[in-house]
Amino acid sequence: MKFETLAVHAGAEPDPATAALAPPIHLSTTFEHAPDGATLHGFMYVRDGNPTQSRLEQSLAAIDSAAAALAFASGMAASSALLQSLPRGAHVLIPADGYYAVRVLAREYFPRWGVEHDLVSMDDLDAVRAAMRDTTRAIWAESPSNPLMTICDLGALAEIAHGRGAMLVVDSTFATPALQRPIELGADAVVHSMTKYLGGHSDVQGGSVAFRERGEFYTAVEHTRKIVGGVASPFNCWLVLRGIRTLAPRMRMHSANARAVAEFLAQHPAVEAVHYPALPSHPGHEIAKRQMSDFGGMLSFRLKSGREAAIALTAKLNVFKTATSLGGVESLIEHRASSEGPGSTTPQNLLRVSVGLEHPDDLIDDLRQALG
Repeated sequence: MKFETLAVHAGAEPDPATAALAPPIHLSTTFEHAPDGATLHGFMYVRDGNPTQSRLEQSLAAIDSAAAALAFASGMAASSALLQSLPRGAHVLIPADGYYAVRVLAREYFPRWGVEHDLVSMDDLDAVRAAMRDTTRAIWAESPSNPLMTICDLGALAEIAHGRGAMLVVDSTFATPALQRPIELGADAVVHSMTKYLGGHSDVQGGSVAFRERGEFYTAVEHTRKIVGGVASPFNCWLVLRGIRTLAPRMRMHSANARAVAEFLAQHPAVEAVHYPALPSHPGHEIAKRQMSDFGGMLSFRLKSGREAAIALTAKLNVFKTATSLGGVESLIEHRASSEGPGSTTPQNLLRVSVGLEHPDDLIDDLRQALG
């Protein structure tokens, strides 16, 4: 079955009570059970699971070619639960360029959990091999990365990980399952911030982990979610489930618009560099062509005139809105280093762009007038 069909139909069987085609929302926090504690219909308490969440997890597993999936309250809740489920003494490789909060998590919380880490450029396979230890239990990759749009060879990273008895975890939020399915390339788990493209409308927060196998590690992460409590609400699950239905056509339009914007920026004399894997000049272009069906709606670019000019540019835009987050229907731009705060490793002249679903001519005209 093709991806578009899976996205529309997975987790969308008609409601058995009413035959409604739109999935119901079960908001109950508790469910009647037998006197001996046995569940009557598979559910007991909302933190353990609920019917709306189960529908979403069925959909998430299907679109990521996974055996099982878990939904969480946020992308960081999903990431934290996965990493907390590693054994004490484990070592993890984290991307040098990637979502900044994962680096903060590793720096501030790994020591409390008895987990060690190293930062590595994941597009440098020799560096990854050199950083592996006997205690390495996971390589955490992000492709495309946030915010430099670095592309790493997921199949090669899987081989490195598996050759040393570790697993490969991929944050594929920027690509989404519509454009890239890391499990098909060898990954063991895939993380998404569902707040972004899976929800798709800037109105819901959530995260997910999809697993190659419904095995011991899946069970460990599920237990962490239950005990630590980073569960998604039923209403948010319903909103993400609805967003997934239109993911494929939205990603086609996001990708087409982003390519047009990137090609314009690449020719503008005020722009020092454009980071977008569809451009032949991108170092990861050939790998991206091989492991992605399209290049997505995220890009970043750097101005020749530096930090203050980059910040000033955002105030001159009309169609683009200055805001953090990404993946909604509206186009957003932000000075990423300022958003990340102290300790950011992002270049000071860089602007990150989430290209929305407006007409590309309007987006280009807005950038043209702001760039001068």
